[in-house]
Amino acid sequence: MRHIIKLPKLGDTAEEVLVLEWNVAVGDNVAAGDALMRVETDKVEADVPAPVGGVVAELRVAVDDEVAVGAALCVIDSG
Repeated sequence: MRHIIKLPKLGDTAEEVLVLEWNVAVGDNVAAGDALMRVETDKVEADVPAPVGGVVAELRVAVDDEVAVGAALCVIDSG
């Protein structure tokens, strides 16, 4: 099953974030809870965890992109 992973709300006021780095690449195996990426809000840096485990099938945003809450980040194939 393919899961489109979306940017969760990371605090009360943050509506968008800056992508600082990806911790995974296409083809990597991830477990639920693994840090997919590091982002920066107007107040803090935070990791975005994988909500499901599987294989990273697609990255939909790049480093230095500004991304809104709810935007598709990547696709994970859980088999």
